[in-house]
Amino acid sequence: MRKTVVTGVPDVSPKETWDALRNDPQAALVDVRTDAEWNFVGLPDLNSIAKQTVLIPWQIYPTMQVNGHFADQLHKAGLTPLHKLYFICRSGARSLAAGQAAQAAGFPHAFNVADGFEGPVDAEGHRGMVAGWKASGLPWRQR
Repeated sequence: MRKTVVTGVPDVSPKETWDALRNDPQAALVDVRTDAEWNFVGLPDLNSIAKQTVLIPWQIYPTMQVNGHFADQLHKAGLTPLHKLYFICRSGARSLAAGQAAQAAGFPHAFNVADGFEGPVDAEGHRGMVAGWKASGLPWRQR
């Protein structure tokens, strides 16, 4: 029997992520930003589809050291290798690293939410207007 090895974490648009979360009971959104970002910037709101965003930081604020318990926290959140995990951060970089770590820890179905929650900065240096979860008009809330 041959084992399939996943070699990368595909980028998925915020709208494709929303559709997967709505339509697949095994799909979960894992927000890997810091607690400060969750508290002050906002969170994806999955209440309308009867789900909750899983909050597990990839890095610990304020030192921004990589969370050494990340894989254990995925398991403690009730996630299994059968789940399709959609990782989101501010702009898509930390979530890519988190998805790679999840795959290495035995979660083969890892996806990166392209452009993250806020996306890149616009011409005035502001986030949330160009691309990402918020700019796509998907539900979110302040904590």
